[in-house]
Amino acid sequence: MLDPLPFITYAFVMSITPGPNNVMLTASGATFGFRRTLPHMLGVVFGFVVQLLAVCAGLSALFNRWPALQTALSWVGAAYLVYLGARMLRSGDASAQGKSRPVRFHEAAMFQFLNPKAWVMSITCATLFLPQQLGLVLRSAYMAGVMEGVGVPCMAAWALFGSSLKNFLAAPRPRMVFNVVMAVSLAATAIVMVMK
Repeated sequence: MLDPLPFITYAFVMSITPGPNNVMLTASGATFGFRRTLPHMLGVVFGFVVQLLAVCAGLSALFNRWPALQTALSWVGAAYLVYLGARMLRSGDASAQGKSRPVRFHEAAMFQFLNPKAWVMSITCATLFLPQQLGLVLRSAYMAGVMEGVGVPCMAAWALFGSSLKNFLAAPRPRMVFNVVMAVSLAATAIVMVMK
């Protein structure tokens, strides 16, 4: 008998804790508001589901055969997080404010393939929670449904938290402090992910 509770618990813990997506969604909510952050959030959902289903279909076997591939992806993802952190630091400048825009759907979707936390989640899900007793379609729907049924409200909470700070962050000093905290969080996430 299929017991989804352990999977739901894992999905909640991994989805609600800070990581690259949640930090970026918080920053986007604070800068652009919740509504303009929705394409970013939907891109995360789409990209992660594609990644999760690919891993469940056997992509994780590539990492088992060539571990250096996963290491390389982790380093590329970490470098991208540092780049995003640097961009976030600049977003407080008056000259950069007019040029900034929310992360687009396709950018957020593609980022999942560089996101070390997303790879850890996908591989763990496929290893521990993939119900082999279900057919391919039901198995895929179950995996995606649980992860995103839990993940979307968690991501929305982070984006709403960011958007609730928007008025407070209108002043330059609080905005600068917020940007520094978010940039350092992204850099710390990058370091933690590559040091594992």
